[in-house]
Amino acid sequence: MIRPFARLLSAIALIALFVPVFQAAAQQQVPPAPDSSAQQAPAAPAEPAAEPSAPAPAAAPTFPKPDPASFTAASPTKETVDAFLTANWGFDESRVWQVEAILKTPADGVSKVVIYVGDKSGKEKPGALSFFVLPDGKHVVSGDTIINFGDHPFAETREKLQQSADGPYRGSASKDLELVEFADFQCPHCKEAQANMDKLVTDFPKARVVFQNFPIAAIHPQSVRASEYGLCVNQLGGSSAFFQFAAAVFDGQDGLANADGATLTLNSAVVKAGLDPEKVSACAATPEIKARVDASVKLAIDIGIDGVPTLVINGRGVPIGQIPYDALKRIVEYQAKLDGVSLQ
Repeated sequence: MIRPFARLLSAIALIALFVPVFQAAAQQQVPPAPDSSAQQAPAAPAEPAAEPSAPAPAAAPTFPKPDPASFTAASPTKETVDAFLTANWGFDESRVWQVEAILKTPADGVSKVVIYVGDKSGKEKPGALSFFVLPDGKHVVSGDTIINFGDHPFAETREKLQQSADGPYRGSASKDLELVEFADFQCPHCKEAQANMDKLVTDFPKARVVFQNFPIAAIHPQSVRASEYGLCVNQLGGSSAFFQFAAAVFDGQDGLANADGATLTLNSAVVKAGLDPEKVSACAATPEIKARVDASVKLAIDIGIDGVPTLVINGRGVPIGQIPYDALKRIVEYQAKLDGVSLQ
């Protein structure tokens, strides 16, 4: 589901997801109800309208001048808040913001930050959003969302994934630019995202592009089994065999609707990857493989991922179901620049 930017200004989760004009569809979302007006009879033709006049040029928003009395908290500093927003939003050259207030709260050490946000074109109505910075200075809270905060808000997650993301990968062995895709083989949006993942591999040859299992068994009963097969294909045949297997499973995703269909689909994908289904099946049934799938799910949860598909770019999480490729590419380029990674 795609939403205009103006409708999302109140959602502080955008600071973490930094999607400028859309929020990517997640597996858990449901389609909007049909427009009842579509069932109405068409209106009679209208009389020709007069030629419209040229629209007035839009202008960048003018924010109210911050009141020094609205900066009552000792921390965070305005500079830290600006660095945090630049890290999250700087890839979008049209976005502008102003830190309006950093206030003490009744809770010891908790500060409230108020920001005005708009776009340079003036086409979107500017709005205000607020969030709370916790006493550790490393986390932001808004509603039930907790987000990493600071001058380098993605560094901790980046380091954790460099240490723990152990899935099959394409591209560079270096982890200087690491793109970790958390996906579920039975998730339709994950299937849709694979075309963009393939483009990233081509456009960023210096990137390490990792496939990390995040099966959501509660809604996709066969996804865990598919993950287990995938790990065994990688173990027995290497990354090249795994990505052949993964492409075949996504292509035949409808076959995962039930256990019998999953057996046929997974075995067919194994054969396409050049391996023996009996050996892969035996491997997938071992406690070691189950433990590795469980560990991958735990890793996703530990870094705050709650939906698939999600791509983590050097620690920066992006929900990539239905995200336009040019926007995704721009985010990767910006994150590489922030981290001092040469793409040449």
